[in-house]
Amino acid sequence: MMRGKTLRDAMLSAANNIQAQRQAVDALNVFPVPDGDTGTNMSMTIGNSVRELQGLQDDAPIGQVAQVAASALLRGARGNSGVILSLLFRGFAKGLKDKAEAGPADFALALESGVHSAYKAVMKPTEGTILTVARMASVKARQLADSGCAMEEFWQGVLDAARDALEKTPEQLPVLKKAGVVDAGGRGFVVILEGMASVFLHGVMVQGESEGGDPEPAVEQEYNASGEYETEITYPYCTEFIVMKENERDPLLLRAFLESRGDSVVVVDDEDIIKVHVHTGNPGDALQEGLKFGSLTKIKIENMREQHENRKAMNQPPKMGEEFPYAPVDAGREIGFVAVAAGDGVRELFLDLGVDRVVSGGQTMNPSTDDILCAVQSVPAKYVFVLPNNKNIIMAAEQAGRLADREVCVLQSRTIPQGMAAMLAFEQEESPERNSTLMTQAMEKVETGLITFAARDSDFDGHSIKKGELLALDGGKLLFTDTNIEKTLIKLTRSLMDKDTGFVTVLYGEDIEEDRAAQLESALREKLPDDVELSFISGGQPVYYFIVSVE
Repeated sequence: MMRGKTLRDAMLSAANNIQAQRQAVDALNVFPVPDGDTGTNMSMTIGNSVRELQGLQDDAPIGQVAQVAASALLRGARGNSGVILSLLFRGFAKGLKDKAEAGPADFALALESGVHSAYKAVMKPTEGTILTVARMASVKARQLADSGCAMEEFWQGVLDAARDALEKTPEQLPVLKKAGVVDAGGRGFVVILEGMASVFLHGVMVQGESEGGDPEPAVEQEYNASGEYETEITYPYCTEFIVMKENERDPLLLRAFLESRGDSVVVVDDEDIIKVHVHTGNPGDALQEGLKFGSLTKIKIENMREQHENRKAMNQPPKMGEEFPYAPVDAGREIGFVAVAAGDGVRELFLDLGVDRVVSGGQTMNPSTDDILCAVQSVPAKYVFVLPNNKNIIMAAEQAGRLADREVCVLQSRTIPQGMAAMLAFEQEESPERNSTLMTQAMEKVETGLITFAARDSDFDGHSIKKGELLALDGGKLLFTDTNIEKTLIKLTRSLMDKDTGFVTVLYGEDIEEDRAAQLESALREKLPDDVELSFISGGQPVYYFIVSVE
């Protein structure tokens, strides 16, 4: 039988292993657009659990270890691969619930539960992906558990089954076979299992040495620390803790108590735990009240006045949770908006269109579930629309919506122009349900063109692509490649238009200088019909030289 300490060490080993190999996993992404973020997203997702796992005592029951890891993965999930990984471990934790220790039969049930959770969350599951690899591992786990094998044989068999399933992914997805690679998400999952198996089979934790250094930090922005918190801080102690539920008391009672003792109250009820955040003048009162609901863990108390003075001295920007402080729902505020976007110009456009909060993120850096949740819960509206504006952010946004303490509707915006069109279609006097329909319909009428560059040589969708070539995309589909940016912009824009086109909007990125943008605008204007209105705007977005919207 396995105890909690072993599972804890295995999870830490897994986090180290995927962090060290994330670039190799990134490189497996078939599409040559410079995102390649599967390995990075999975690494950052499981990496979010490291601090909390390290805080667990050696005698922690295995069910608690699994729950702590799953909760942290859910909050830290980034990108579709990260969300699927978090759901696998969330189901895994359900299978080990209330267990002090576990054997092969328990782990087989846990793996089956994880696979069920992940498949259930994906609208159209595709075989030949991480889902297949996890499913085949769980099938083997059940066979081994039913045979009565020992723990070492069990985990070796599970790992071998996952590896075998991974090697077969090119036979299930032709695009993988043509590129000569296995599925990136599946490979990431195998890397995580390998890290866990190192502990299970050999008692050795993989060390966290990265092959390529840490992920690039977020771009620093100018920040005036002296402008923050200039008013008196009424409740100086930022108090956070997690309650391990031990009774059926309603968490809303805890929220009501905390709101009477402070502000910025966040009480997230996540099945077996209650995550608490409050600014208060007496942390002891908050902790004492929390004990009425169960045992406490992950207690953190910080003096915000002291933090403020230190930040002023060091000119440090606020963290995400401080950038978007919690706001209780205002009964007089019906609807609010959160959008995800990268680039100062794009951010300002969304704010001008009425978005309350813009979460920094996009193709190369997907925000986590917790990032989006913080933004949602800083909007004091009864109903919050979320615009992911990227297909790889939709699942994280949906998970954030499930954790929020207010109604959330995630619109399926896959591009920046779709998000902008949705905001333009919003009708203040209409209900949330009616606006959801109007905004979705508006998104569907927008054609989005993207121009970026090939991050590597590849043979994709009938195109032989050389590193550095320009890629012209219609949504997510590659239309053509070229080496001349003016010709590419004109050709792509005209290919998106039809006889009913009345508006063309071009957002130029951070790599296009203003003088060059003016030249390209003039060249494009000459090639468009006189009755088509053209807007050329500095979006400042990374990765994409141009985002073209045609309506």
